[in-house]
Amino acid sequence: MGNQTKVTEFIILGLSNDPQMQIFLFLMFLVVYLITLLANMVIMLVIRADPHLHTPMYFFLSHLSFVDICYSSAIVPNMLVHFLAEHKTISVNSCIAQTFFIFLPAVTEVFILSAMAYDRYAPICEPLRYMDTMSKGICVQLVSSAWVIGFIDALINTVFALKLHFCGPNQISHFSCELPSLLHLSCTETLTNQVVLFTSVVILGSSSFLFTMISYIHIISTILRIHSAEGRHKAFSTCSSHLIVVGLLYLTAFFQYTKPSSVSSVVLDEMFSIQYSIMTPMLNPIIYSLKNKEVKTAVGKMLRKFKFLK
Repeated sequence: MGNQTKVTEFIILGLSNDPQMQIFLFLMFLVVYLITLLANMVIMLVIRADPHLHTPMYFFLSHLSFVDICYSSAIVPNMLVHFLAEHKTISVNSCIAQTFFIFLPAVTEVFILSAMAYDRYAPICEPLRYMDTMSKGICVQLVSSAWVIGFIDALINTVFALKLHFCGPNQISHFSCELPSLLHLSCTETLTNQVVLFTSVVILGSSSFLFTMISYIHIISTILRIHSAEGRHKAFSTCSSHLIVVGLLYLTAFFQYTKPSSVSSVVLDEMFSIQYSIMTPMLNPIIYSLKNKEVKTAVGKMLRKFKFLK
């Protein structure tokens, strides 16, 4: 390896080499990013401004919106720059830094969704203990724990990535510096990195997913025992939006990070990555807004106040 040239920067191949398609993709993802920022910021502002929304469910939703902004911002701005740039390069250190900032919000979001599942479980299955079970202090601890777990997992994977050496091909067949893309380019043995990545995905992903599923098994069994059809519908409606969000994130992200390399393809990898890292942060606030009357009412009040101020 001594005669090989050390790679100091990567070329991001992105989604297309066609200049006209790149302009189209730039405009499309710019719109997606702006919607992501606007929708999530509106959710955060509405929850903060409306006292009726100062409950555990909306506390978690507000933090989910913040995490989605961080997740999208770790990927899309750099992606937009590369669509228009003549030289689509990124330094090795910057690429590894992006890997860290992709891991951090991604893992944090998974555990915030688990906390939201428990928040759905508590009022339906244990309504008399809800105020104690989901006190403000416990909610803060759950969100803080999600960030700590996300930070530790991102740090561990990034530290091992820093030990990699790159001396061969420097073209990343992707639109961002996700860790699997870097491992393919390493000149050194990546078994340790792969084991660390797979272990963290399986342990953290499976534990949070199982916790969410167990919560919903109890929720559904409790709802089915409700005699009133209206009561069952109301209970299901409070859970449906969360289940949709969980499905969008878990199904694509878990498959992407655990599938064998034999079934990997550039197009498939990019499609899955776009879904869980770009589209999901945009869709989350839209899904919660469309399926939540309280949020829609609060947004309407905020818009009327804004018109009045003008």
